[in-house]
Amino acid sequence: MSEAVAAVPVPVRIPVREILPWAVLVILLSLITLYFVSAEQGAVSVFANSYVHEFVHDGRHLLAFPCH
Repeated sequence: MSEAVAAVPVPVRIPVREILPWAVLVILLSLITLYFVSAEQGAVSVFANSYVHEFVHDGRHLLAFPCH
């Protein structure tokens, strides 16, 4: 009789050089989104008028950012 050989799992190597550009892009987009949701109003606003403020207004309340 032959004995069954237990399969040893081989760890998957994640190449950092392939993931790093995507991670930087995701972090940058997250910071831009956080800026528009949290601080795009008043004296620090990038865009004139309150279009961005009104667009993300419900998101501000959902994330507990004060806006009034």
